[in-house]
Amino acid sequence: MVNLLISQLRSLNWGWEVGMAALAWLLIPLVAAIGAGLWGSWANRTRKVRGDGPELDGYARFRAAMEKSHSGT
Repeated sequence: MVNLLISQLRSLNWGWEVGMAALAWLLIPLVAAIGAGLWGSWANRTRKVRGDGPELDGYARFRAAMEKSHSGT
């Protein structure tokens, strides 16, 4: 069994396959870094400024509802 593995290793051509494998392993982090940069620029974009009006109105309604006394409980 060991002899078969050694003979197969000797017959491999260590040409452009090794270079392509190394290139693939180098391209994976490069593509990931480019993707991370694109995502970072998208996440850090300037958004449309929106007032706090709707959120504060909803919170005021929530507080008013919680402060109401319930006679059933």
